[in-house]
Amino acid sequence: MPPDLRIVPTEPRYLDSFRSTLDAVARERQFLALLEAPALERIQHFVGGILERGGVQFFALDKNDQVVGWCDINRHHTEGYRHSGVLGMGLLPDYRGRGIGTRLAVASINEARMNGIERIQLTVFASNRNAITLYRKLGFVEEGVRRRARLLDGRYDDSVEMALLNSPVIR
Repeated sequence: MPPDLRIVPTEPRYLDSFRSTLDAVARERQFLALLEAPALERIQHFVGGILERGGVQFFALDKNDQVVGWCDINRHHTEGYRHSGVLGMGLLPDYRGRGIGTRLAVASINEARMNGIERIQLTVFASNRNAITLYRKLGFVEEGVRRRARLLDGRYDDSVEMALLNSPVIR
């Protein structure tokens, strides 16, 4: 990971930068279900909900304190499912393949474990081989595939469901 990048827990002062990064990744039209970021007010509400329910969110910041990537684990709010959470993450293109995603995911998973989240699940597009490789390296296993789940720009993509169960804290 570049020495001038830091992994930090979310803070309100970073949310505008987070929205810009989320929007940039969404507009790539490959990695996220979103095709553009929601309004800042919705992001503030979303992040507030994550934290209120004992979920976590971490940002990768560059030397100018701009968000270049994120990872969050949103704890389920329904009784009977509160032991689990959903992982979401993304990085700006120039920061991919440099170990930043691993550091973000490890920080988030470790914090989620300390908050009592036992099951971490995610959905990733089958075309996103780099992300699937990362998740497998972290111990996630495939639980199912939804065939032709997305049709965007004339192309189908499968959605791969993955989960991490009761793993120890990762170093």
